[in-house]
Amino acid sequence: MCVADPGDEERHPPGPDQLWSEWWYFDFAFASGAEVAADWLGGYVRLGLYPNLGVAWYWAYLVGSGRSLVAVRDHDVALPKGPSLEVRAEGLWSALTCETPYEHWSIGLEAFAVALDDPVDAYRDERGDRVALGFDLEWYSEGPVVSQARPARQPAAPPLGPGPAASGYEQTCRVQGEVLLGDERLWVEGSGQRHHAWGIGDWWGVPWCWTAGRLDDGTAFQGTRVGPAATSWLETGYLLAPGGSPAVVSSVTVDTLLGGAGLPVSGSLGLGELTLAVTPLAYAPVLLSAPDGRSSRLPRALCRFDAPDGRRGLGWTEWLQP
Repeated sequence: MCVADPGDEERHPPGPDQLWSEWWYFDFAFASGAEVAADWLGGYVRLGLYPNLGVAWYWAYLVGSGRSLVAVRDHDVALPKGPSLEVRAEGLWSALTCETPYEHWSIGLEAFAVALDDPVDAYRDERGDRVALGFDLEWYSEGPVVSQARPARQPAAPPLGPGPAASGYEQTCRVQGEVLLGDERLWVEGSGQRHHAWGIGDWWGVPWCWTAGRLDDGTAFQGTRVGPAATSWLETGYLLAPGGSPAVVSSVTVDTLLGGAGLPVSGSLGLGELTLAVTPLAYAPVLLSAPDGRSSRLPRALCRFDAPDGRRGLGWTEWLQP
C-alpha cells in the first residue's frame, strides 16, 4: 500500500511510551567501475528522535574499497526545534530537508568523524584518527513509497523493533552529490534507499534483519524480517522492476553465517521469489545502549548481492543482535 498524505513526511506527535521514537534513514551505494566488486563507496545517515527521553540519535557512516570506516555517532544530541530536522552538537551540524514530499530530500552534514581501521572498534571505545566529514547529497524517488505498518505490541509477544505499533514507509531512490572527506571530494551517483517511521523504537527486544539494494539490471528490492531464526513476527518488503510499480512481498527468509564479534561474513536472503547470496564488503556497526542498561549490537554492512541468474548488485543490510 502506498502512502499519499504529504504530512507523513513531517514529524509526528509523540506517543506516551518512553521509547517512542521517530526515525529517518538514508542509504547510498555505488560502484564507479563496470564490475561491482572493483571500486565501490557507500554510506548512510540516520536521525532518530526520542522526545520522551529528550534526546536525538545521529549516525553518519562512510565505507569504501580500500578505506577505513568513517563514523559519526552521537546519542546525546539536542532535539531539533519546531518541525525542523536540523541538529547541532559539538563537532556536528546536519540538516535533513524534504524538498518535495515523496520525491526529493537533501542531506547536509558538517562534522568531525573518527576513522576506524578495525570496524569492531565501533563496539569498543571508537578511538581512531579524527577526520572532517561532509555530505551534500540528494535523494530522488525512483518509485512510489511503500507503507510498512507494523502490528501493535501484543501482551504475549515481545516488542517488534524498532517500532512495534509503528507506521512508516520505504522508498527506492537514486542519490547524487558530494562527500567531503578530509581534503578529498568524492562524487556520488548511485542507488539509494530511504526509510521513515514512527512508533516504539525498542532496539533491545528481538532480533531483526533489514535489507535494501539494487541489481545491475535495475531491479530494486527491500525486505524486513523481525523475530528469531525459527520464528518471525513480521515479514515484509517489495521488489521494484525498472519502470514498474513495487510488488509487495510477504515472505522474507534470512540465513546468516557469523564470524568474529558477531559480524556476518556471508548469508542468503529470500524476498518472495527472489533469492540472493549476500557478501558483506564493509562493516559500519553501531553499539546501542538502553536507558535501563541493556545493550545491543547492530552490524550494518555494505553488501554485494548475487542472484542465481548472474545478476549482481550493491546495497545495505543490517542484523540487530539484542
